[in-house]
Amino acid sequence: MSFFVDSVIMFTSQVLFFGFGWLFFMRQLFKDYEVRQYVVQVVFSITFAFSCTMFELIIFEILGVLSSTSRYFHWKLNLYVILLVLIFVVPFYIGYFVVSNIRLLQRQRLLFSCVVWFTFMYFFWKLGDPFPILSPKHGILSIEQLISRVGVIGVTLMALLSGFGAVNCPYTYMSYFLRNVTDSDILALERRLLQTMDMIVSKKKRIAMTRRQMYQRGEEQNKQTGFWGMIKSVTSSPSGSESILNDNLI
Repeated sequence: MSFFVDSVIMFTSQVLFFGFGWLFFMRQLFKDYEVRQYVVQVVFSITFAFSCTMFELIIFEILGVLSSTSRYFHWKLNLYVILLVLIFVVPFYIGYFVVSNIRLLQRQRLLFSCVVWFTFMYFFWKLGDPFPILSPKHGILSIEQLISRVGVIGVTLMALLSGFGAVNCPYTYMSYFLRNVTDSDILALERRLLQTMDMIVSKKKRIAMTRRQMYQRGEEQNKQTGFWGMIKSVTSSPSGSESILNDNLI
């Protein structure tokens, strides 16, 4: 009796998740979806419903809701349904949709869709060769073999999308943090640069003139001879020239 009640609860939640996925697909995800492929909507809603149900079962496992046997049964059921949709239904329908858009293959589109699906299954199965996935304990078509390959593909895609987002997001939103430089700002900086260059040139001229005056005074003092001339040259200090040099250097 408890298993039946638990099954009713899980079925009700799956129906609610299916309806929410359908509305999310129609109202938010593809508002202008004019093709109206109902198979696409049904597959999306089923995948969304069973994914949310698995998340719900994890929460029930933590909180201790429902019996352990019913949780295990519905967990296995959800895994099988999701793997069936991801590995068999979705690739086959994508191949069927691609073949249907090719005019030369429309008469035998079912046959070519099967060829596309078998090609996908070959590469999907060969994907597990570089990894230690095969085990003698599990069969070839066991759930462990399928989940391991889906996990490898999922982790790889998540890593690629995370790396792309980590690079693309700062590059996209960097403009919001940059200051907008106008033409007036550039002209103002150019004027300040010219004023600074003029100031540097004028200070260099004053330094050169001061050094020339000091050189001329030194020659005049060297011409003076005798005892009084030596005393005068020692006692006189070129304080004015030094102050001018210090002012120019500052």
